[in-house]
Amino acid sequence: MAILLLFLFFVLFPSSSMGKASHPLPRFAEAPQFRNGEGCPNPAINVCDPNLVHIAMTLDSHYLRGSMAAVFSLLKHASCPDSLFFHFVASDSGDLSIPDLRHVLSSSFPSLSFQIYPFKETLVSNLISSSIRAALENPLNYARNYLADLLPPCVSRVIYLDSDVLAVDDVRRLWSTRLPAAAVIAAPEYCHANFSRYFTPLFWSDPSLGLRVFEGRRRQPCYFNTGVMVISLRRWRIGNYRRRIEQWMSLQKEKRIYDLGSLPPFLLTFAGEVEGVEHRWNQHGLGGDNIEGSCRPLHPGHVSLMHWSGKGKPWDRLDQGKPCPLDRLWAPYDLYIHPSDSTSNSSL
Repeated sequence: MAILLLFLFFVLFPSSSMGKASHPLPRFAEAPQFRNGEGCPNPAINVCDPNLVHIAMTLDSHYLRGSMAAVFSLLKHASCPDSLFFHFVASDSGDLSIPDLRHVLSSSFPSLSFQIYPFKETLVSNLISSSIRAALENPLNYARNYLADLLPPCVSRVIYLDSDVLAVDDVRRLWSTRLPAAAVIAAPEYCHANFSRYFTPLFWSDPSLGLRVFEGRRRQPCYFNTGVMVISLRRWRIGNYRRRIEQWMSLQKEKRIYDLGSLPPFLLTFAGEVEGVEHRWNQHGLGGDNIEGSCRPLHPGHVSLMHWSGKGKPWDRLDQGKPCPLDRLWAPYDLYIHPSDSTSNSSL
């Protein structure tokens, strides 16, 4: 009789919490407090305060550990940490709910100014094509296309950062990048890279595509990494660049013109129109290639921001006991408390 009653309960109430799979909430240590120094503007009144530096990132269950380390590094090296406002985008169907994510952030960064925006994966799920690595097909990779729609209209500029970055310089220097009237985004460019390899032979052989796509642009089209960008949201909204990117994604569904996730639509839309930024602000590729994820050194020159783009992530390699040399530079910013840790590590 008891078994029959239990069976009827689950039939009648399938959404009951007793029937749900629960995901343990990850635990992170509380970061040190960083406050404004002399010469900083007064604390912001609201998100529309013109003295704010706006930073956008995504929050994902696997990359959350990277996001927390990135925020820690940005605050630590900021001259005016109270002036940083973080705009986080999280999937509306992710493993962790937005209240859970808000709790995690507030626990580690009690004074952090931030907002979390739910991202409807259905916006892009029908536009995403297969990539060379499954992780590149995550709908949240395309959330940067929708920042102008998600963030408040009063936010006219934002720095977009991937979750696998680490800042070792004051991000206000990147924020102050000049965007001339013709530019929508600014990013480090890499004109020595083989630009043609980001598109398929079909793209280059099609007379309506190929080099014709880039005709009339301000400069030579070059590769740039979309993990670090300064974006004029005002110009993005005026030019409806979300729609332009979606059109390239729709064409990709009809005939395969690229193989690599969310990057090529940005190259097709902006290459040759990007305002250049010093390479020090995106020492990318530290995660290795998209297949093996082997260790890589820093590029020559100064370093303001390190970026573990590629398959290998520092937190995964550290947990596996097989870190790359540069992963040890990331480790001091790792706030994650392993479930096996016996201490609470309530603060650093």
